[in-house]
Amino acid sequence: MSRTRFRLAGATIALMLAAVAGCSGGEGVDVDGNDAAGAGGVLNAAIGGEPDQLDPHKTSAYYSFQVLENVFDTLVEPDANLEMKPALATAWTTSDDQLTWTFTLREGVKFSDGSPLTAEDVVYSYNRIIDEKLNNAYKFGTVKSIEATDPKTVVVTLNAPTPNLLANLGGFKGVAIVQKANVESGEITTKPVGSGPFAVENYSSGDSIRLVRNDNYWGEKPKLDGVRFTFVSDPTVALQNLRGGEVHWTDNLPPQQVPALLDGDDPTVRSVPSTDYWYLALNQARKPYDDVNVRRAIAFALDREAITKAAKFGLATVNQAAIPQNSAFYYEYAPYTHDVNQARQLLDQAGVSGLSMDLMVTSEYPETVTAAQVIASQLEAVGITVKIRTLDFAQWLDEQGAGKFDAFMLGWLGNIDPDEFYYAQHHSDGTFNFHEYANPNVDRLLDQARTETDQAARKQQYDQVAKQIVDDASYIYLYNPDVAQGWSKQVSGYEVRTDRAIRFRDVALAR
Repeated sequence: MSRTRFRLAGATIALMLAAVAGCSGGEGVDVDGNDAAGAGGVLNAAIGGEPDQLDPHKTSAYYSFQVLENVFDTLVEPDANLEMKPALATAWTTSDDQLTWTFTLREGVKFSDGSPLTAEDVVYSYNRIIDEKLNNAYKFGTVKSIEATDPKTVVVTLNAPTPNLLANLGGFKGVAIVQKANVESGEITTKPVGSGPFAVENYSSGDSIRLVRNDNYWGEKPKLDGVRFTFVSDPTVALQNLRGGEVHWTDNLPPQQVPALLDGDDPTVRSVPSTDYWYLALNQARKPYDDVNVRRAIAFALDREAITKAAKFGLATVNQAAIPQNSAFYYEYAPYTHDVNQARQLLDQAGVSGLSMDLMVTSEYPETVTAAQVIASQLEAVGITVKIRTLDFAQWLDEQGAGKFDAFMLGWLGNIDPDEFYYAQHHSDGTFNFHEYANPNVDRLLDQARTETDQAARKQQYDQVAKQIVDDASYIYLYNPDVAQGWSKQVSGYEVRTDRAIRFRDVALAR
């Protein structure tokens, strides 16, 4: 899940943080049991799985970006309303033809190791993504060149106007500014060097990642001494640890308990609508899923209300398209009623009977496992036998990348601009188009929309994209989930965000 950005691919998402000494906020003790009177304390955060790596340009796992949000910076970043604001760049201007963007960098920015961050680092970071064709290269599709005209000035020259350029350069940490030496040494995968509010001190595979305050940070220094992320796959255990004081924060809450938790005050639990979507994808490189009638039959066979209730217990909104209702680009389109007879007729038209379908899910996103069981039951009613294959997420990503699946369920997280909902997933050249969808009309509309400066025209183009993708059942969309997170009464200054960005830079921990 896939903002997984991620893919939840990418993106993806139950989270947990495990216990550390001092996690209950005991006076004068840090995580190692040492005297720390007067210190800001270490926040213990529980996330639902382990990052596959910590290179922001190469990972697509949400578990990675939960950590990296606190380690790296981008030129600009979204505020709580998802409006792009200054970060490493304090100001920017555009030429009259909107083809030249000039960014002025903040004075005195340093990486966490004390070395200066300059315009050359920005150029290196972006060219690395482009030249190596990394996950987010598609965000630079209209970029002609990137130059450092002086240590504090970056000039981005475009081939065409790009209304979502700021979102592309700052929407999430997959386009973070990295240090060349850190990349070339290979240490970026486990001990990245960024310019964010915290730095990675230790990565213990299978256990935890320890961050410490970055005293070279350009902004207001964090109140916390550090953050320890631990990997707790069981939401029930994560909640127990939160209630017991071993954990200060988690977003890996048992969904069936969240409605009741929202009514309480210990721990604090908050939920907001997200910009995420969850979906079922069918491999169009395999028969019979290359037949649109088969894909549409499956879309008609599904009862999305039942799937959503089982997976999310009311903490989601059923949607047959990707973009949620709280977006200006929302397109209301729901052609698939739960209609078993229609599904059977379409399968008959395709000449398909007795179909056995492999459905790939991952235990690190438990809702995929739960939803798969409901999907299997519903498809059985139209003569499709579903074989659920549950993998750990690292293997799931490998299988997806190699096209070794009939179908999979996952989600995309942290989307901001409509381009992020569609281009990488449904353009025939899209980086994450693992299901091999290709429609020339969709390609044309996606290429047009990402350079369209008239918002009304752009909305119309994306409406057409949405309709065609749904009609083609490129993805069979299921729901837009809410973001639910919980924290102890010791935590203050934390805010649940619709884009799921986990920011601890403003958090304080009562001692």
